[in-house]
Amino acid sequence: MEADRDEHSTLNKGHGRVERRRLVSSTMLNEYANWPGLKQVCQITRTRTCQGKTTTEIAYGITSVGRERANAETLLKWNRGHWGIENRLHWVRDETFGEDRSRVRSGNAPQLLASIRNLAINWLRSQGIDRIAESLRENCWNPQRFFAKMGKPNF
Repeated sequence: MEADRDEHSTLNKGHGRVERRRLVSSTMLNEYANWPGLKQVCQITRTRTCQGKTTTEIAYGITSVGRERANAETLLKWNRGHWGIENRLHWVRDETFGEDRSRVRSGNAPQLLASIRNLAINWLRSQGIDRIAESLRENCWNPQRFFAKMGKPNF
């Protein structure tokens, strides 16, 4: 049934590559799947062409958000937004703060350190700093000067 299916695609060009994303969502499996709260299933196809080489990746997803709140276009935007979070937060935690290289692995310490890293990243962004790694390098030897620049001279 066509009303049970929705589709949306985007095409982006930039950074020497062409990326096409296509999301097909369906409500047809809702009554058959044994998944509480299931409202839609979707298939996301990402096709990327870079320097003449084309790769295709297919991913599947489920959501408890119904079609009345999120059609295929909205689901595709949300999916893209997820990668923005990955790039904006997790990459900074992994690379700038060395989270993946951390040897802390037991008890509550890993979660506590992740919270401290998030706090630092969010505070820096709230101060208008977008280039976190650069700012940390510039100010690591004189934190008092850094806090004074941020309007916190007695920090």
